[in-house]
Amino acid sequence: MWVKNLNLRWIIYILVFGTWSIWLVYQRVDSFDRYIVDDCLTDLQGTSSAELVLGAGVDNDQVSQIFADRLDTAVELYRAGKAKKIIVSGDNGNVNYDETDAGKEYLLSKKIPAADIFLDYAGFDTFDSLYRAKNIYGANKILVVTQDFHLPRSLYIAHRLGLDALGCRADKRFYINSQYLRRREYLASIKAWLDINLGSTPKFSGEKFDLAGDGQKTWDNQ
Repeated sequence: MWVKNLNLRWIIYILVFGTWSIWLVYQRVDSFDRYIVDDCLTDLQGTSSAELVLGAGVDNDQVSQIFADRLDTAVELYRAGKAKKIIVSGDNGNVNYDETDAGKEYLLSKKIPAADIFLDYAGFDTFDSLYRAKNIYGANKILVVTQDFHLPRSLYIAHRLGLDALGCRADKRFYINSQYLRRREYLASIKAWLDINLGSTPKFSGEKFDLAGDGQKTWDNQ
């Protein structure tokens, strides 16, 4: 009987310690919300080398509401002179799914010059997108454009990778799955912490590009 009680006690210890550890990691990641700018259009000073727009789902080449809001926010910031270039980073893992080109077409429809649109087809997750923004596209001072629930984790990764990054909120409406997205951040924060502390690298590296150049050189059809 005492053996069973001892085993149960250890199971409880492990569960409590595991839960506490996850909470600590989440708090650490979430603390990077201090790099979120309240109103990027009015509060930002100077010009960043680029905005990074993180992909967020497409359906039949049409961007999702969340993705559209990120792109619209990027357009506003670009037109206000807050960034010189826009990097669209997303998932193009197979020929039938392409967040990146869908984002490009959306920006072109908003009259953003083609030369200022850079595409990263291998941004399979937030870590990959930020790692590649720095190491493939040579970004240094960037604006990360995404929704509020996603910004602390994005900025945690950015700063831990050595990027000078600020966050710009792209929340333009109520999202029906917002509660799920916020809950998902607990596990996503653990992955981000592990990626950083285990020295992960993206699945793909590839040719390096100069943000001072022509973004069309990063397009698949060039």
